[in-house]
Amino acid sequence: MEVILKDDVKHLGYKNDIVSVKPGYGRNYLIPQGLAVLADKTNRKVLEENMRQAAHKVEKIKNDAQELANNIGDITLEIPTKVGETGKIFGSVTTTQLADALKAKGHDVDRKRISFDQEVKTAGEYTATLNLHKEVKHQIRFNVVAE
Repeated sequence: MEVILKDDVKHLGYKNDIVSVKPGYGRNYLIPQGLAVLADKTNRKVLEENMRQAAHKVEKIKNDAQELANNIGDITLEIPTKVGETGKIFGSVTTTQLADALKAKGHDVDRKRISFDQEVKTAGEYTATLNLHKEVKHQIRFNVVAE
């Protein structure tokens, strides 16, 4: 079953993408939640018209995302947290903490657009991926240090 996504869906696709999903997932989750519509002939025509009209807006959004990635650059963040004697942290570092650290440096990135490359459970240096746009992804380094 093919559907047109009305919003970004993690691990599936981005807004206005036409994706193929299992019928149960499309009928029972994506369509009732308002995340997708059926990719029939009329909805495809509506999508094409909307994409044609919004082409210049999409380019501006992509350029803004690229500019933000360039402004962030090779910055390394310090995330203070409580650390045990063995170097293991209590709990884990979350995307919210990383978003707050970026905001303190003057870069406003939504926590939902941040993903970790590996689970953060000990003090040390890690990397995270900022999904600023479907074509703009930026790697950022951060150090987890004892508070």
